[in-house]
Amino acid sequence: MGQASLLLFGSFALLMALGVPIAFAIGAAAALTFLLFMNFDQSMFIVAQQMASGLDSFTLLAIPFFILAGNIMNSGGMARRLVDFAQILASPLPGSLAHVNVIANMLFGSISGSAVAAAAAVGGVMAPIQKREGYDPAFAATVNITSCPTGLLIPPSNTFIVYSLITGGTSVGALFLAGYLPGILMGLGIMLVAGIVARRKNYAPAPRPTWTDARTATLNAILPLGLIVVIMGGIIGGVFTAAEASGIAVLYTLFVTLVWYREIGIRDLPKILVESAVTTSIVLMLIGASIAMSRVMAFGQIPQAIAEVMLGISDNPTVILLVITMVLLFVGTFMDMTPALLIFTPIFLPVVKQIGVDPVHFGVIMTFNLCIGICTPPVGSALFVGCSVGGVPITRVLRPILPFFAVMISTGLIVTFMPWLSLALPRYFLGY
Repeated sequence: MGQASLLLFGSFALLMALGVPIAFAIGAAAALTFLLFMNFDQSMFIVAQQMASGLDSFTLLAIPFFILAGNIMNSGGMARRLVDFAQILASPLPGSLAHVNVIANMLFGSISGSAVAAAAAVGGVMAPIQKREGYDPAFAATVNITSCPTGLLIPPSNTFIVYSLITGGTSVGALFLAGYLPGILMGLGIMLVAGIVARRKNYAPAPRPTWTDARTATLNAILPLGLIVVIMGGIIGGVFTAAEASGIAVLYTLFVTLVWYREIGIRDLPKILVESAVTTSIVLMLIGASIAMSRVMAFGQIPQAIAEVMLGISDNPTVILLVITMVLLFVGTFMDMTPALLIFTPIFLPVVKQIGVDPVHFGVIMTFNLCIGICTPPVGSALFVGCSVGGVPITRVLRPILPFFAVMISTGLIVTFMPWLSLALPRYFLGY
């Protein structure tokens, strides 16, 4: 086990340091470690076989369809309508445009399932408005960056689909429902910090909207928000699975943007399809390589050995969960969410099962802690996108973003040690 662990993680770290793309680094590390147990030809065959067979899952069909639905929404004007609706909700609050950004990210992220798409779409709409109203661009970008991960918790979430695959069939519907309250809690925490900063900077509330404006914004948001009702209502009611719901999401968004709003045309679809195919190929390549790495870890009994070591240090659930949280926060800083989830779930899941942590709750813990990493340098995708659309260099947001990180970590700890936040909705609606 010691040799296997050293070779697997050592070669992976070395390849990453050399700038090898992460999917290739994962696959190469898995192949090298298999050489401890078999010859070269067998090692290459097993890695290729595991990458192919690992993607042979009906559940994974949800990922390309949700990605496509998100790209259609990103191009079809839904973000702007959700921003208008969020302005109605947040207008009485000090620094209302910051709260609009948070609420719109929660809404758009929950519909598209992508934090980066939310940061780009909502940030692109909000940045010029906030600049015109005199908001500090660094503050505006910080709010956008730290609020977009809420869409990874509030369903539909591709992260939960991947987690379900890794754990061998944890209910996707239960995971989707489990993400609502933690995602909302994260959003409220961001709004709390944004409100405090807004008061210090004397950002006034927006003028109260007229009844006509409120009615118009609400009516325009009904169709985008209706997608949440269709997807979650169908899954909870047992009408369709998560994979089938993703197909429904594509048809729904096509109808809304192509037929109803007419903000995209038939000529725009090839570009959207190509972008979706490229994104899907990247995600599935990461999943396939990570499944091969998971197989070599299982072959070398690495998760069992790590579980024994951790339980040997302490059998106190609080201590173990704190250690896991610190590891996930550290890993999320240097690794993208999908490979981190695929690599570390098989390692930590046996440990938390032995201390009585529910797999659905642990999926929320994993997602919550890892999604903080997409806002941090050096590889935070949301950080780069948020700074780009906000027109500010990364160096300008590093200081103002610290209080937001503090509240994200604090709310993460609340979710970790209050499992009812994750399990209340699955138990109520699904009898989980």
